[in-house]
Amino acid sequence: MALVKKPVTGMKDILPAEMQIRDYVIGVIKETYSKFGFNTIETPCVENIANLSSKNGGENEKLIFKILKRGEKLNLETAREETDVTDSGLRYDLTVPLVRYYSNNGNNLPSPFKALQIGPVWRADRPQRGRYRQFYQCDIDILGEASNLAEIELILATTTTLGRLGFKGFQIRINERRILKAMAAYSGFSESDYDTVFIILDKMDKIGLEGVEEELLKEGYDKESVDKYLGLFKGMETAENGLNYIAGEIKDFLDDDVMNNLEEIIESVSATKSSDFEIIFDPTLVRGMSYYTGTIFEIAIAEFGAAVGGGGRYDKMVGQFTGNDTPACGFSIGFERIVLLLMESGFKAPGADKKAAYLIEKGVPKDRLCEIIGKAQEARNDGTQVLVARMNKNKKFQKENLEKEGYTEFVEFYKEEMKK
Repeated sequence: MALVKKPVTGMKDILPAEMQIRDYVIGVIKETYSKFGFNTIETPCVENIANLSSKNGGENEKLIFKILKRGEKLNLETAREETDVTDSGLRYDLTVPLVRYYSNNGNNLPSPFKALQIGPVWRADRPQRGRYRQFYQCDIDILGEASNLAEIELILATTTTLGRLGFKGFQIRINERRILKAMAAYSGFSESDYDTVFIILDKMDKIGLEGVEEELLKEGYDKESVDKYLGLFKGMETAENGLNYIAGEIKDFLDDDVMNNLEEIIESVSATKSSDFEIIFDPTLVRGMSYYTGTIFEIAIAEFGAAVGGGGRYDKMVGQFTGNDTPACGFSIGFERIVLLLMESGFKAPGADKKAAYLIEKGVPKDRLCEIIGKAQEARNDGTQVLVARMNKNKKFQKENLEKEGYTEFVEFYKEEMKK
């Protein structure tokens, strides 16, 4: 029986042309974030199943790739429950591993701690455009900074990076979990209903106000509460300043400093940004992770039609490991989606145009071969990417394939003479 040559569903082989772009993007990310004071770290791909299943990951906890116990610890004959056969799993994001890392190593880390982590994660998700079961995430986080300086720095660092990659006219959508809860409380929903209400609200961009109303009523919520809730969104649509409007409507359910904090973030980012983007208050933004406690934000790029990154504040998560809450905030770039958009636009990584192929005819003498390789070394020192290869019988076909890989210059070496 022949072995299977295709990758497992939801995972992919990465060809050289894409890999060159991926390496370039990672280089820009690391260089830009380092200028903002972020330190590169690394965590294991495997985490304790208790950490991954701690109710922090929302729907992602249903998508964990779980790992069987090893050796004598795995006894299928006596197993009765899932915990009898599994004790760990592949990480589904980088935030849970980061918090465990910080909790374990905090005494040896600066405060505040600014972390950059890039690596693969795994989710047993339904594959689609820009979504895979194995994919790279790129996260920056600030732990130990309670003020909104963390949000401002995270947004500026991320948008600066996107600008350096050539993205323009995108949006940073921003909201606050405490505003979401205050709007629900103002409308008459009980706290136990919040999660369901927010899940439905999160569909607003797909089903609209009428769709949200229909689903809320289907759940059995009081029509008066639903009408009052949706009235807030209708009011913001017509208001000159949506943030000021909502602040006035729900002032009895929300501390003033929450609105002031959000307003300061928006104004500070707008005044100091170095890239072409707009930061806007979006009261429909929910974010799926249950660990968010305050500010939340997403990157919206029109060409993709969905979020290409996001993050927020999660001040209660470290305390689950240490017993002491630590302020924390993070932002993740949708690395795979960014690479996809660059590839679809025909993006070429800088330096990719300086690619030369030295094709050597079979039978070239040893001294001449050394001379040719020496020329290749000189060209490489001058910044050109040089491929040295034997010349195929079908030279035309060989060149055509190399052109597809981005080679623009060909030098042919023969036994008797050199042609260019």
